[in-house]
Formats: sequence, structure tokens, C-alpha cells
Amino acid sequence: MFYVYTLRSLKNSKLYVGYTTDLRERLLKHNRGMNFSTKAYTPWTLIHYEAYLNKKDARRREKYLKTNQGARLLKRMLKEYFYHVNKNPWSKN
Repeated sequence: MFYVYTLRSLKNSKLYVGYTTDLRERLLKHNRGMNFSTKAYTPWTLIHYEAYLNKKDARRREKYLKTNQGARLLKRMLKEYFYHVNKNPWSKN
């Protein structure tokens, strides 16, 4: 399986979208500071993921979610999550 995932920084609420074949290991690497682009914003929590059978489909989805239109879609999809986080910014949910 190929996973497209969204992480939220518990440090400053930044979002990060990526893709992987091993979701658990990838989250550990992000939280250990092994990814240059996310190192400064650790710790991270997984807030959303999608599973794909085909690598090209996963990469296409990741690329789309990184666009402005994709980011808006993601925020609409996770509307309740963001509502509760904004209500309580220290929430890990």
C-alpha cells in the first residue's frame, strides 16, 4: 500500500503532507527530526491518511493536496477536527 498522510505540528500547528509505504516508520522519522523540512516543527501528530494500491495515484494525490486548492479541500474534509483544535489548540486530537 501507498499512503498519503497529513501531519500537524504540535509546536505551531503547521501542516505537512507526504506519502510513504510505511506510515508508522515515516511518522517516527518525522518526530526524530530525520526529515529536513519538518525537523524544526517536531513533535508531529498524524491527523489524516489515505491508502492507495498504486504509487502513481498516491503521488498524484500528495501533489494535489500540496496545492492551494488541495489544502482547502483537506481543511474542508477535516472541518470538525480543525474546529476542535482551534477551540483547544493544545489538543492532540
